[in-house]
Amino acid sequence: MKTIRYILGAFAVTAVLGLASCVGDLDVTPIDPNMNTSDKALSTEADFTNFLAGIYAGYATSGYKGPNNDPSISGLNGGASQYVRGLYTMQELPTDESMCSWNDQTIKEFHRFNWTTSDVFIYAFYSRLCYQISMCNEFIRQANATSVSLNAKAQMIDEARTLRALSYYHGIDVFGNMPFADESMSVGAERPEQISRAALYGWLETELTDLIANGHIPSARGAEYGRVDKGVAQMILAKLYLNAEVYTGTAAWDKCATVLKAIMSEGYSLHDNYQELFLADNEQCTDEIMFAIEQDGVNTQSYGVTNYIIFASTGGEMDPASVGISSGWGGLRSTNAFVSKFASDDARRLFFEGGTNGGPVTDDGNFKAGGYPCMKFKNINSDGTAGKAAGFVDTDFPVFRYADALLMYAECALHGAATASEGLDAINQVRTRAGLANITELNSNTIIDERGRELYQECWRRSDLVRFGMFTTDTYLWDYKGGVTDGRSVDSHLNLYPIPTQDMISNDKLVQNPGY
Repeated sequence: MKTIRYILGAFAVTAVLGLASCVGDLDVTPIDPNMNTSDKALSTEADFTNFLAGIYAGYATSGYKGPNNDPSISGLNGGASQYVRGLYTMQELPTDESMCSWNDQTIKEFHRFNWTTSDVFIYAFYSRLCYQISMCNEFIRQANATSVSLNAKAQMIDEARTLRALSYYHGIDVFGNMPFADESMSVGAERPEQISRAALYGWLETELTDLIANGHIPSARGAEYGRVDKGVAQMILAKLYLNAEVYTGTAAWDKCATVLKAIMSEGYSLHDNYQELFLADNEQCTDEIMFAIEQDGVNTQSYGVTNYIIFASTGGEMDPASVGISSGWGGLRSTNAFVSKFASDDARRLFFEGGTNGGPVTDDGNFKAGGYPCMKFKNINSDGTAGKAAGFVDTDFPVFRYADALLMYAECALHGAATASEGLDAINQVRTRAGLANITELNSNTIIDERGRELYQECWRRSDLVRFGMFTTDTYLWDYKGGVTDGRSVDSHLNLYPIPTQDMISNDKLVQNPGY
C-alpha cells in the first residue's frame, strides 16, 4: 500500500484455513508456512502490522511473491484468481457494461448466462472470499488471545472486522447463503455451518452498527489513504440496507437513508474532474474516494484489479500508449445498449469509438466486432504523464465513492425515505459534475441509468440490475444477453450464483441455491 505497504516481512501470513471447506479443494495453503505457526504469531508490533498488511494485500494481489507466483488461490493463473478481478467477473461480465471475448475456459459464458455449479471462475472467487474472511478471523482470534501490549491493537482488530464485513457483503450479494465462521472458529476447526441470506444480513447489520457506534477504527475521513474507517463501515451498511428487499424480502429504505445522511455530513465532496478519479495518481482524490484498493506499477503488481481492467479494455486499433500501458489484451468491451445511455457531451462517456469498434456487438468472441472498449481507467497521471511502469499500472481501484452515496440517497428518495427535492439535489450534483442539465423528476429509469453512467466498471452493475428487476427479465435487454445477438430473458434463479460443486462435496452442511 502507499501507506501500510503490501510488503510482508518474516511474518508473511499465518495459516488461515478456518473456512477449510471453502478453500481446501483449491489447495489453498498458508503463505510461508515453514516460518510461522500460530503459537509464534503476533508476538511483536511488527507481527500485527505485517499480518494486517497481508489482509489488505489479499484484495490487491494474487499472492505475496509477485503478480503470478504462488497465488493464494490455485487452479487458475494468478491474475484470474485475484479478488477484484473475480468480483469484476461476477458483477460486470453478465451485464450490459462489460463482456469478455477471450477463449479462457468459461469466461464468455458469463455474458451468455450459461454458468454451471462447477465453473472454475465462480469457484475461484468463492474461495477467494472464504480465504479473505479466514485471514480476518485468524487475525482477530490471535490478536484477542495475545498478551502483547499495543496502542493500535484495538484499531487493527476493528480494521480486520470491517474488511471481513466487506467480504461477507460480497458473499451475501453474490452467493446468498454462505458458509459462516467468525473468530471463534480456529484453524483446523470443523467445517462451517451454512448461514441463510437473511441471517447473514442480520449478523452484518449488528456487526457494522457496532463498528460504527463503538468501534476503534478512525472516524470517517480519519484513516490513512487505503485503510478503512467508519465511513467505509457506513457505506457497507448502506449497501446492505439498499439491497435489503433482495436479501431478506423486506425493504429498509428509511435505514439506508439515515446512514447515507450521516455519510453526507462527514465532509466528503465530488471531485471536480471525473476522469481523474480513475487515473494513475487517483490517490489524490480523497475528497471523493472513500476507500480504494491500491496498485503500484513497481511495488504492488497484479494481473488483476485495475491492471486487468486497463489492459483487457485495450486492443484492436487502440493506441496502448494513450492509456499508459505497453500493449493491450483485447478482451473487455461495453455493449451498444449501455453506451447509448450516454449523451455525446457527458464527461463520463469515456469509450473508444473508432475503427471496428462502435455500434452493436456482432460477435461476442471478437473484440473488434462492435461494442465499445472503455477508457475510463488509465495508467496516466492527471498532468498527462504516464504511470511509473508500462507493464503494471499505478491506478487504484475505488471501492467506495461519495458519488455512489449521493445516487443511493436519490434512490431512497424514490422510495419515500427522503423528500423528492433532496433526492433530486443528490442526483443533480452528480449530473452537474458530468456537465449535464438537471433532471426534474425521479423515476426508476433515471436512477438505474444514472448509476450505470456514473459507476460503470466499478463492480456494482449486476447488483443494481437485480435490485431493479432488470437482470434476468426481458424488462431490459442488451447485446448478447443470454447468448443471443439481441438479448433475451433468462431464468430468475440466475440472480444468484451457485455454491460451487467442489464445496458442496467437501461440506455436507451446505445446501445448494434454488434452481441449480
